[in-house]
Amino acid sequence: MSRSTAGGSTSEARARLLNTATQIFYAEGIHSVGIDRIVAEAQVTRATLYRHFAGKEELVLAYLDLADQGIRGQVATARTSSESAPDQVRAVAASIAEGIRSGGFRGCAFLNAAAEYPDISHPIHQAVLAHRQWFLETVTELLAQTHPTTAGPAGRHLVMLRDGAMAAGCLFDPELISETFINGVEGILQTSTA
Repeated sequence: MSRSTAGGSTSEARARLLNTATQIFYAEGIHSVGIDRIVAEAQVTRATLYRHFAGKEELVLAYLDLADQGIRGQVATARTSSESAPDQVRAVAASIAEGIRSGGFRGCAFLNAAAEYPDISHPIHQAVLAHRQWFLETVTELLAQTHPTTAGPAGRHLVMLRDGAMAAGCLFDPELISETFINGVEGILQTSTA
């Protein structure tokens, strides 16, 4: 029987494990949370966890994959909000600001994971780098439609602003951080089109 077809029970258990781990990892950090707690809160056995995930590292990678899919979905939605590349960039920025303003915001899941897994060769750090590369390429592509000669530096600038906003958003007034971030992105767009 495959993991996805056990009458819904094993895929349901996997989903519960992943959702539980996602909530706890994001709220409290990865290293501070043990497998026993995840199993208890997901209301499954250790055997069930290991039937779906080889270990904690695989669970963390699934958590980051879920976060990656969510962000890719947000960006895809933002990109369909307008035919104008500058307005698509604004929509991406607005979706980031919305996240910063959301209840329970604890910064960027990827930056948090990178801080806990600083070894660049570690699979979790590699997953962080892959996500960041995708995001950089995506915003650079959008900015290239606005002004191709400054797209590379503008894309890096936008990613840097996002990183700062994500870090500051859980340390300071999220409304002010969001406003500052949106203004910074607008500055990038104005410079890119000047």
